[in-house]
Amino acid sequence: MKHSFILLILLIMFAPATFAHEMRPAYLELRQTGTDTYDVLWKVPGKGDNLRLGLFVELPEGSSNVIEPRASMVNNAFSERWTVKRPGGLTGGTITIAGLSATMTDVLVRLQRLDGTTQVTRLMPSAPSFVVEAVPQSTQVAATYLKLGVEHILGGIDHLLFVLALLILVNGARRLIVTVTAFTVAHSLTLAGAMLGFVHVPGPPIEAAIALSIVFVATEIIHSRQGRMGLTERFPWIVAFTFGLLHGFGFASALSEVGLPQSDIPVALLFFNVGVEAGQLLFIAAVFTVIALARQVSRRFSVAQPAWAWRVPPYAIGSLAMFWLIQRVAAF
Repeated sequence: MKHSFILLILLIMFAPATFAHEMRPAYLELRQTGTDTYDVLWKVPGKGDNLRLGLFVELPEGSSNVIEPRASMVNNAFSERWTVKRPGGLTGGTITIAGLSATMTDVLVRLQRLDGTTQVTRLMPSAPSFVVEAVPQSTQVAATYLKLGVEHILGGIDHLLFVLALLILVNGARRLIVTVTAFTVAHSLTLAGAMLGFVHVPGPPIEAAIALSIVFVATEIIHSRQGRMGLTERFPWIVAFTFGLLHGFGFASALSEVGLPQSDIPVALLFFNVGVEAGQLLFIAAVFTVIALARQVSRRFSVAQPAWAWRVPPYAIGSLAMFWLIQRVAAF
């Protein structure tokens, strides 16, 4: 069964390494400070060399700047802060992100009112504008953060490679369920702890440690095939739980880029985590689908497996993870 992972690994390797743990939507925050005034924060992904995506906020007609935009470029992200005023407020007006339809980038929007209620929406190239509502829908936050969680895990190749390595190492449905559950519980704990402010760990060391965790399990696969049973094969749930704590901090780092609505923190955090788990289950289902297809092809065409084929998955996983490790340590 394991040889069918080769096809999946080769497909994953076509994805650029720079997409590891990458989720960079633009972010627009409007915080109401008075009946007619709002503080605006606009964050746009950078393109290197102090360049940015050509995305611009178009506020409803009648809006004017009270304080002109103050721009900065930090960690390859362009940020602007300013204050706007519109008689009667923004309710009922349409906010548009100019240039969004020509990109593949989404925009997460959060509008917080004086009464503490929050409107959260996600703009896409096919829907680059939205209407500011008088009363936010109760399902907006849940739906937005659920999608955010799914997209984050499916775009986080480093997390997926760790899960893939566990699938290769762990034999038996029961042991696999216990292992995946341990990973889920662990990253849920640290994600919640970090986002609620109980724990704070610097992002760069965590990112490097996540890459190191993938190198570790890739090495364990090689040792297992060579007849040396490692810690992961003997106690998979312990390894999954331990490294799951690290990956939870990684999820928190990504989520902190867009933040949580203050009035709906429990809902946003819960549904982001549910989204992460849904994406993880989709990935596992895709893995087993590829396995089933590969087995059918192998039986139908009598494809012989080379003696060295088992080395491809662990060396591919380990090499990519080592590249990330060196890259992330160098960025300290």
